Amino acid sequence: MSHRPAVMGTNWMITSDHPLASQAGAAVLEKGGNAVDAAIAANAVLCIVRPHMCGIGGDLFLLLHWAKDRSLNALNASGRSPYRATPEFYTQKGLKQIPAKGILPITVPGTVDGWVTAHEKYGTMPLEHLLQRAIEYGEKGFPIYQELSQVIQEEMGLLRTCPASEKIFLKGGQVPKTGDLLIQKDLAESFREVARGGRDVFYKGKIGRALVSLSERNEGLFTEKDLLDHSLNWVEPLVTTYKGHEIYVMPPNSQGIALLMQANMIENEDLSELGHQTVEFIHFLVEAKKLAFADRDRYVSDPDFNRIPVGRMISKRYGKEQMARIDPNRAASRVSQSDLTSTGEDTVYLAAVDRDGNVVSMINSLYETFGSGMTMEGTGILLHNRGKDFSLDPNHFNGLKPHKRPYHTLSPAMVFKGERPFMALGTPGADGQTQTLMQILIHLIDFGADIQEAIESPRWRSNPGNHLYAEGRFSSQMLEGLKAKGHQIEVLPDWSSICGGAQGIVINRKSGVLMGGADPRRQAYVIGC
Repeated sequence: MSHRPAVMGTNWMITSDHPLASQAGAAVLEKGGNAVDAAIAANAVLCIVRPHMCGIGGDLFLLLHWAKDRSLNALNASGRSPYRATPEFYTQKGLKQIPAKGILPITVPGTVDGWVTAHEKYGTMPLEHLLQRAIEYGEKGFPIYQELSQVIQEEMGLLRTCPASEKIFLKGGQVPKTGDLLIQKDLAESFREVARGGRDVFYKGKIGRALVSLSERNEGLFTEKDLLDHSLNWVEPLVTTYKGHEIYVMPPNSQGIALLMQANMIENEDLSELGHQTVEFIHFLVEAKKLAFADRDRYVSDPDFNRIPVGRMISKRYGKEQMARIDPNRAASRVSQSDLTSTGEDTVYLAAVDRDGNVVSMINSLYETFGSGMTMEGTGILLHNRGKDFSLDPNHFNGLKPHKRPYHTLSPAMVFKGERPFMALGTPGADGQTQTLMQILIHLIDFGADIQEAIESPRWRSNPGNHLYAEGRFSSQMLEGLKAKGHQIEVLPDWSSICGGAQGIVINRKSGVLMGGADPRRQAYVIGC
């Protein structure tokens, strides 16, 4: 039985990472806007009300089912490194890795281009209308909730390293309290400029110049050419089958492929025989995740720079081969990747379904909390730190090179059944994203849970080595059983945001009923009609 009831409707539905954002998307759907319109409106509000997690200074990935022609499209709106970014630049500074914060881990933000590109092709309402609710919350403020107040407290040191960031979040040097209003007038004005000027104002105009100026003042690497040469891609999603369903994800540079690799291993096991949430069940899933992540860490990168063995990685035969490497009695402390060549928690996810059956699964992120910590003066725009995941090893698939996209944890998903959308699903959680999605899919497909029950079920998250987070709702007997197999358990609170903040919408084509689920671990909220 779930903590919250599943939300149901028959016309349209939206779920996002904050109630105010879901309301904004719902208002668009009520007025006849489509799923793309609603997703942009909701995402814009999320950029205001979840400023530590997402923003137009970050990146975006989108999966879109267009009902009219039954197509499934994938939009990669992630940006690239500066042209002047080389491993030598960092090593000459005595750095062994790219810093996590400050000007150096910033790559070109792709979100604005993602919004505008999706809107130009599929939107029906003016962009000014879609961004209006976000502009109002920026100008007039919104009530700060406990999580946001807490994270500002925790990140005071970071925010104080950038005067523009400190000015927004630490007015008068004080941490805002729950119920205080957070006003972001500069960010609201930036949204107005995007509404009027589209992508050009960001990549060729005032906002782009503010980024270059910030970089120059802080010994960064950006030039105007980095922004002028920014482009995004419509790409083919990757797919595998799982027990009568087709799971679609973004291709590399997204880690979505790890979800498909896990599914290809897991489908070979009779999970009902193992039993739901038993020691044997969780051990098997964790070990499958380790194998998938070993290959993910080796190969997932910008496909413009590397020939990634995608076909082999998601083949059914390889899934069976990987299964043979799992020891049912002992956790593997170290897993090597196969030779196939012959952190971050702060992200928002949203899904929308409209009256016509169009479906959006979209994710937007600053990567880590408050991203780089750097805000462009006069714009209110926080910049992400996605470039921190580049390797300075020139031989690594994800090795830093000029004008290259970094490896991305962002991985929205869409599930089909009988050539029609069955579910849009996603979660924040960095490395935990595909782990959370696989657990939810199993609860739903293999064990018959509804979407809310599947989201609320106790979760685990596997970290490098044998370290395993487990929510406190698991029984002590089960946890002891996992320890006996070699897992190093760290028990989390009963409902922990470390294990994600999943959301999903299930579409019943026979009855026409939409069923939405939203995670009580975060601020997520579903609205349907």
